[in-house]
Amino acid sequence: MSYPKSELPDCVLYPLEAEQSTGFQKLIASTPETRSICNDTAVMGIRYTRNLEKACSRILTALQAQKELRIEENETLVLHILRGGLNFGLREALFSAFGWNRHGASFISAQRARVDDDPEHWHIIESEYSKVYMPRVASIVIGDVVATGTSLEHAMQALIQEAIKQGTCLRSILFFTFGGVRAEEILEKTHRMCRDRFQDYEKTTLIYLEGRFTVPSAETPLSIKLTGTDLLRWQAQMAPEFIASQYEHPAFPLQRCAIYDAGSRAFWTPEYVEDVKGYWKACLNLAQSGKTFNDFLEERFPGLDAEPFGNVDIVSLCREEMRRMEAL
Repeated sequence: MSYPKSELPDCVLYPLEAEQSTGFQKLIASTPETRSICNDTAVMGIRYTRNLEKACSRILTALQAQKELRIEENETLVLHILRGGLNFGLREALFSAFGWNRHGASFISAQRARVDDDPEHWHIIESEYSKVYMPRVASIVIGDVVATGTSLEHAMQALIQEAIKQGTCLRSILFFTFGGVRAEEILEKTHRMCRDRFQDYEKTTLIYLEGRFTVPSAETPLSIKLTGTDLLRWQAQMAPEFIASQYEHPAFPLQRCAIYDAGSRAFWTPEYVEDVKGYWKACLNLAQSGKTFNDFLEERFPGLDAEPFGNVDIVSLCREEMRRMEAL
């Protein structure tokens, strides 16, 4: 990871690559709140969405301080891709960061599902709800979790079509994500489309929260994985602060996913708790068959130094994580 672009209290921004003249910018942001979300599965429900809102507010403040943000209150529109986009609390984050009260909010539904005859491919099964208000000139702020990008791709196409329909000139897109590389592939395509269709379009900014994580396929060499869904530390590009935080508890680097299911984590916690418990139960079964902590670490976070953790009893760790989730 290169030197930070911004280093304000409790918020660091790292450019993923050198500045491009095209106006498409990719950053990794690290905050205490997003590290907590990625590491500690007990952060769920309101605690989870409040943490995410606070992190986005810190990042907005840092972008403004570095003159990386050119948006105005009456021209800013928060676009919610239902339901995951509600997690980020971006309307409130803009209020917390800048004191704004007159920025708008719109909503697009985009529910994905696996294709029955090909479980590695996804399609949109519900996209009927849409309530999109747009000012004459619009700077769009969005947050979503991106694995396959199916929902995001649908939403970006709908956004551009709606802007053309309403006679709106899009000026910029600012996108926050826990996600993988598909986020930038889709946003880069969206960026080119916006520059072609809107003569005053200026900039697209993609903010990866803590890292550009890896999404597993059928070939990914992991004992436990949900293809097309999980966001892995395995071969990911992550903020140094996030990597350092893995040493705070031996469970952190072994988590199945950086976020698990974002919708249930926020809005239906019984399902989320069972998901996390199920993962640690599967780990326990492997541990009881002889898999060690170091084996798990090498598989899920290769390259992370095992020595600082000492001699971890993996069976006890799995049971501890299951008990912790049961107590919530």
